[in-house]
Parts: sequence; C-alpha cells; structure tokens
Amino acid sequence: MGKRDDLIATYAGDLKNKCGMDADMDLLTKVTIGLGPSIYNADASTVAGSQPSELETVKNNFLIKKLGLADGPQLMDAINSVIEIYGRSERNKYRAVIYYMLVKHFGKESVYR
Repeated sequence: MGKRDDLIATYAGDLKNKCGMDADMDLLTKVTIGLGPSIYNADASTVAGSQPSELETVKNNFLIKKLGLADGPQLMDAINSVIEIYGRSERNKYRAVIYYMLVKHFGKESVYR
C-alpha cells in the first residue's frame, strides 16, 4: 500500500471512531484524490476549525467552487456542524474527512462519480 492508501485508511478510521459513521470508501478515495498533493502537507491536510479565514476558504474553494453550491448562511452552518461532529477539541481535523462529511451533508456525491 502506498502513502495515499495509508492516509485514506486514517481518514476512514477518523470517520468511524471520531464521527460515528462508516465511510463510503469509493467516495472517500475520490475526495482524497481531489485534494491532490495537499494531503501530504501537514498544514494543508488539516482544517483549523477555530480560524474564520480557514472556514471561509473551505466555504469558497470547496462548497461554492467545487460542489457548485450557492453562497448563504447554510454553508457556514454546515461547516460548523461538521466540525462539531468531528470534535472542536480534536487537534487534527483532516481536510479529507471534513470535505467528505460536507459532500454527504449536501448530498453532492454526484460531483465525484
């Protein structure tokens, strides 16, 4: 198994153990691949849930540009909801896990099919 496979296994573990959900491995793999080389960068691979600028980046670059959602308060509500599920105190909130949960939240799996 390569490094990406190891990371995907880590993300699936977080989804199961910290978020209480079983991962759709095909979708999780596609979300992870979609993040490109950022998954190998310690800073870029995680989301700082307490930084408003970081949450704006997730909203603008992922929810609006990638998933094609219309801007509105529901986007930030969803981001905060996902971070609550993951655990605000969780030190490493992996970007792939956050994005996966947002895809599921908005029912946008078709973007990755």
